[in-house]
Amino acid sequence: MNITKKRKVVETKVDKNKLYSIDDATALVKEVNTAKFNASVDIHVRLGVDPRKADQAIRGTVSLPHGSGKVKTVLVLTTPEKEQEARDAGADYVGLDEYIEKIEKGWTDVDVVVASPNVMAKIARLGRVLGPRNLMPNPKSGTVTPEVGKAVEEVKKGKIAFRVDKFGIVHSSIGKVSFSPQQLKENAGELLGTLMKMKPSSAKGIYMKSISMASTMSPGIKIDPKSVSGI
Repeated sequence: MNITKKRKVVETKVDKNKLYSIDDATALVKEVNTAKFNASVDIHVRLGVDPRKADQAIRGTVSLPHGSGKVKTVLVLTTPEKEQEARDAGADYVGLDEYIEKIEKGWTDVDVVVASPNVMAKIARLGRVLGPRNLMPNPKSGTVTPEVGKAVEEVKKGKIAFRVDKFGIVHSSIGKVSFSPQQLKENAGELLGTLMKMKPSSAKGIYMKSISMASTMSPGIKIDPKSVSGI
């Protein structure tokens, strides 16, 4: 693989064997960004859990203090009496039957799908399309709710959903490289603090095994969990 000169330079700035403090990491991730666009900053957290066990399959939501930096497209599947509430809250698409039909044909051009409880029986069959893309509405992520307007507002303000993968890792965007180090630190702290609160009582040993941060197309930076307040 050919590595660009710019990438070679930034690789020398990141010590792969060092655990950086959260303060140093959020400053460094901006410094070593090689993308010419406003890249996402992602955090990867390896947890000491067994995702095959139901009580250790961590999933939930967190409202990032400074948002994710991404404008999310929201579809609300609901009955007519709730449609105006969803539109007033800023939903991009609102309806039911027409969108069920579109999704069954493969349309998934949205970031988040919110549904009211009274339509769940009708949209259950969409699981095969929406499930693999992590778009299926779910009460745990707050996307199945009678308060569709509130759910849309929260997503638009920076509420994100996360879930542990089969390797026990949570991957999440915590902002953009245009964010200040302080904003990235506070967003990361909110996510990590939420994960700590969700520690299953059945999880043994070290819970937060490793944390790394990286922007799109840039090297990963290992973070010392002890440097993050609240964990």
